[in-house]
Amino acid sequence: MNKIKEAEQYKNQSFEEIKHIDVDGSEYWYARELMNVLGYKDWRYFDAVIEKAKIACKNSKLTDIDHFVVNNKMVEIGSGAKREQKDYRLTRYACYLIAQNANPRLKIVALAQTYFAVQTRKQEISEKEYSMLTEDEKRFYQRDLTRKGNYSLNQTAKKAGVKNFDKFHNSGYKGLYNGETADDIAKRKGLRYREDILDNMGSEELAANLFRITQTESRLKRDKVNTENKACDTHNKIGKIVREAIKQAGRNHARRLAYSTKKFKTIRKRK
Repeated sequence: MNKIKEAEQYKNQSFEEIKHIDVDGSEYWYARELMNVLGYKDWRYFDAVIEKAKIACKNSKLTDIDHFVVNNKMVEIGSGAKREQKDYRLTRYACYLIAQNANPRLKIVALAQTYFAVQTRKQEISEKEYSMLTEDEKRFYQRDLTRKGNYSLNQTAKKAGVKNFDKFHNSGYKGLYNGETADDIAKRKGLRYREDILDNMGSEELAANLFRITQTESRLKRDKVNTENKACDTHNKIGKIVREAIKQAGRNHARRLAYSTKKFKTIRKRK
């Protein structure tokens, strides 16, 4: 198996499992989580790698603080005492530079170099193309992502013990839509019976739901959830977090989520 195929296979494990997505749909990784995946045991040595990566970033005429965002946390050290722990929020490009400067004797580092190189290039193209899309085209693009995201979420939820998927998905909707179920949302949008609410959302609303979907899947895996009730509770909490994040960003987007009534199928027929 060549490095690219090996990296593609591995992406569904470690690198993708520690990936986070913010409310705007941007991907990021935490340095301490990446450190563990790359096999580093001591932060001092990994921090030195990060510093080399930051220099490489500057040498590429890019602003390092845009890719290596300080994200220090307070952690307990015993007896109720806490201290600040250094960490970074990293872009995909930052992860690529870190992999390039990491210990090449570690097998996982070679995989990381290939994975982040390939994925960074894919993302650069994707973002550039996305910015040039019309709103209708963005809706098609985001709808495809939510469809794939829901499929992956369902697989993870099944492993977590979920059997009643209507209950599970409604838990997420209720968190994001302030107590509304999928049926409530459909009625408010004036949809016909069994018409998919995701087919009747604008690109921003779809992006918010994609964020809910991906973060729920990540949390189910990270917390090793193994009961249906816990999975539903997790989905609901993530929905509320996404809603609150949108409000914190200073938007009325959480309130406007339901106001896209333009039919997705109508767009499809016209294209």
